[in-house]
Amino acid sequence: MSAIRSILKAHRRGEPVGIYSVCSSHELVLRAALRTALAHGTPLLVESTSNQVDQYGGYTGMTPADFRDYVQGLARELGFPVERLVLGGDHLGPNAWQGLPAAEAMARARVLIHDYVTAGFHKIHLDCSMSCADDPARLDDATVAKRSAELAAVAEAAAQAAGLPTPVYVIGTEVPVPGGEASLSQALAVTSPAAAAQTLEVHRQAFASAGLRAAWQRVIAMVVQPGVDFDHSQVQHYDAAAAQALSAFVASQPGLVFEAHSTDYQSEHSLAALVRDHYAILKVGPALTFALREALFALSAIEAELLPPAQCARLPEVLDQAMLAEPKHWRKHYAGSPEQQRLLRRFAFSDRCRYYWGDPAVRAAQARLFDNLDNLDNLAMEGIPLPLLSQYLPTQFAAVLAGQLAARPQALVEHKISEVIASYSRACLPETQEIESPDAALLSAL
Repeated sequence: MSAIRSILKAHRRGEPVGIYSVCSSHELVLRAALRTALAHGTPLLVESTSNQVDQYGGYTGMTPADFRDYVQGLARELGFPVERLVLGGDHLGPNAWQGLPAAEAMARARVLIHDYVTAGFHKIHLDCSMSCADDPARLDDATVAKRSAELAAVAEAAAQAAGLPTPVYVIGTEVPVPGGEASLSQALAVTSPAAAAQTLEVHRQAFASAGLRAAWQRVIAMVVQPGVDFDHSQVQHYDAAAAQALSAFVASQPGLVFEAHSTDYQSEHSLAALVRDHYAILKVGPALTFALREALFALSAIEAELLPPAQCARLPEVLDQAMLAEPKHWRKHYAGSPEQQRLLRRFAFSDRCRYYWGDPAVRAAQARLFDNLDNLDNLAMEGIPLPLLSQYLPTQFAAVLAGQLAARPQALVEHKISEVIASYSRACLPETQEIESPDAALLSAL
């Protein structure tokens, strides 16, 4: 039995456990996630989205096989057991091709699913909730379910042909907007039990009609809206009372849990409450690259204090220049005056700047920043001065002061990201509260 099914079966037996899903392709995020899971002794679920990784390369330039090799390579480098690594595909369906007629978009989605499963992705989120060019503005549940079953059939055949374990599936039609809302006023209300029951039954019938009864037994979760979300500057926190009826509904469905999207920026208490209430799969993405960006900007501020302007990498400025030169990833999301847009590009919770860390100029600026701060001995400094760490990265300063962390830029960035990941790990597996943080692993490795 796969690690994810074992955890969810334990949850259904009444144990207060769940699993979190790291939705990012950034190397430093993945390194932090692997180190945290290694320190906590847990499996790690890493997911790529349909616009991030696809048969054409997505915005990362990686196919599913490329992404698999990339993540597994990092795992081997860090000594993380590959057998504890679970790969998943998020929002797999016609999402990236909504501008095409449905027949053409679904043809591409079939190839997408085939390539993900053939590459060994085990957890497949079937998301056909979006309308294509010749569809009505809002699809009915029956159409969504029929298309999802069609893709499940492709997945089953691909796994069999490749000699791989059959996938597990996530379904659902009330899917939060990937990456957060433009405004919380647009966020979905908590899914009603009646709507959840309707979605489940329509999908069951669609799978049965497609001859996929065995696959239906591997539908492990359904995406619903538990009332958690975020926009550019606000967070909608989990209200357990508002979701009580929905939680009671899934408790009555044998073998099923909920998958909660957009859990970014929730408190650790709220994350643990979500797991308790059967949202046993917690997705996180923008909050991790938000922490990455905070750490990199903090290091840039330290760099500006230590070096003359001509020598500085000027990473925040280079990042903004890249976003202005290629605005397709943020322009339709960030409204307002030029100054408001500038602040959103840099600091919004929706973190649209995550699409630009792979830009060659941005990568070069980050490398220069790290090189500058790794070579301060040229200025007769033994690493980053502690007072500046205290000013700009106070939690990391405390770890350095305690001898738990090296005052090196990459170690500091990974530690900042690991703080977020560790809160998910503790919420999903309460006994990890007693396990030491990955500071020691970061110190020894970096």
